[in-house]
Amino acid sequence: MTINERIVFGRILCPIDLTPESDESLRYGIALAKAYDAKLFVINCVDSYAVSGSREREHIKQLLDTAVRKHLRLPMSADFNWEILLVDGDPKTAIAQEAAERRIDLIVMRSRRRPYAAALMGSTAESICRTAPCPVMITHPREQDWAGVTTNEIGLQRVLVAYDFSSDSELALSYGLSLAQEYQAEVHMLHVLPTRSVRPASPEIAFLPSGADNGFREAASRLQSSVPPETRVWCDVKQAVREGHPYREVLSYADEQSIDLICMGASGTGFGMRALFGSNADRVLRQAPCPVLITRPLKPALAALTA
Repeated sequence: MTINERIVFGRILCPIDLTPESDESLRYGIALAKAYDAKLFVINCVDSYAVSGSREREHIKQLLDTAVRKHLRLPMSADFNWEILLVDGDPKTAIAQEAAERRIDLIVMRSRRRPYAAALMGSTAESICRTAPCPVMITHPREQDWAGVTTNEIGLQRVLVAYDFSSDSELALSYGLSLAQEYQAEVHMLHVLPTRSVRPASPEIAFLPSGADNGFREAASRLQSSVPPETRVWCDVKQAVREGHPYREVLSYADEQSIDLICMGASGTGFGMRALFGSNADRVLRQAPCPVLITRPLKPALAALTA
């Protein structure tokens, strides 16, 4: 995928567990499915031991269907296409497997904001972000809302790309630019430099000690050249270089600029998703003031199935 290539979501997967919190992700799933004329798959994972009878399963499917219809706003498209999926197994593995088998283009799901102690064990959303064969959009309670609030329309205005010059952040930029073009939104690119042992009193480049601004200037120059010139014709691109802990700066910038969506690569040097607890992406996922899109560089599970 190149930076100028338009994203097309043809098949969107929305996992819900029939709680009011998880059902909120349906607003985003429905709005995106309508915007891209995509098919929406609504999936629920059940314990085969606890739910074994066909009558129980049929009841759950009816509840899922009702949940979808609850979030369909008027005027409802007569041709809106959705399918209910009831699968057995642990959601952390079953959802990624189902996404691979059905060639899903995007997973949209809810993440609960949990206390620090509970976060140590990780969450279903974080696990799926690491293993999914496609991009994953995570929404949260009490966030900047831009999809399906009163209608099934999308009101995306500001997209932030956490950019560390890796190939994975390049992919995040591709998604960010494509979404911004689709909805005439601003694109904000943020690069975070490691904290120096001696931090200057002023953050302004003009007041840094001699030679201390080299990293800022080089990063700013690379950010400038990362965006094709023609992109600026239809999109307002804003670039920023900060110093500190990447996840803190991403969260701070998103809050300051009222960002609607954060795009991050699935792996990389500065912002990437790592397996260990405490990675920058994990922390952004948990604390972001808006939805987060974790992009994937390839579809390993899908490739394995094809092979």
